[in-house]
Amino acid sequence: MIRRQLMGNVSDPSKLFRLRGKEVTRLEGFSDAVFGFAVTLLVVSLDVPEHFKDLLITMRDLLPFAICFGLLCFLWYRHYLFFRRYGLQDGVTISLNALLLFVILAYVYPLKFLFRSWLGGTGASDVSNANPHQATQLYIIYGLGWSAVFVVFALLYLHAWFAREALELTKHEQFETLASLWENLGMASIGLISCVLALFAPLLAIGLPGLIYFSVAIEQTVVGALVGRRRRAAAAQALV
Repeated sequence: MIRRQLMGNVSDPSKLFRLRGKEVTRLEGFSDAVFGFAVTLLVVSLDVPEHFKDLLITMRDLLPFAICFGLLCFLWYRHYLFFRRYGLQDGVTISLNALLLFVILAYVYPLKFLFRSWLGGTGASDVSNANPHQATQLYIIYGLGWSAVFVVFALLYLHAWFAREALELTKHEQFETLASLWENLGMASIGLISCVLALFAPLLAIGLPGLIYFSVAIEQTVVGALVGRRRRAAAAQALV
């Protein structure tokens, strides 16, 4: 299991975050099954092509599939990290986790359709040539799905913050928890900005509602720099 292999790093002192979830729980096992099912929904094709021409047509979906698969792996790792850090299994965590999995499953088809449209996959029309009203709806559906995923992640970290005394979080762990909370809210805001941009025809025409997602790199860089500075300071104190 991937989770068990990653758990080999639970004693890494450089991370300065005591990992409380050291066993794969039934909750995580169920979540892994849902993530696996989501990947199945993204699969390039369930049928083996009978002709070379059919194979070439199917291969057009490979790049959209790779991008969607990468995004799901990104979400899976964030899910893994949360449960390793906090090991929560209470009712609130179970409810939020169920909501997260529901949103991810509902988000899969818009995700696949949008990237197939952008990259010219089979069976999908080009977003730029689509009816503006339909293109607006597509961007809004995708943006709301994107935002919902990261809002739920933010709520999970907010719950961990409220449980900080029971979890005995150190000051540095509390900082990391708040940093993760705001990072996820920042990611959610990108989806909402895309929804707003999609309402304006001139911005829709140049594809700005889609291009705004490239700002994820900026958001991650800024948050990473801020958290990294604090993490290095904490490491220095630990060595004193």
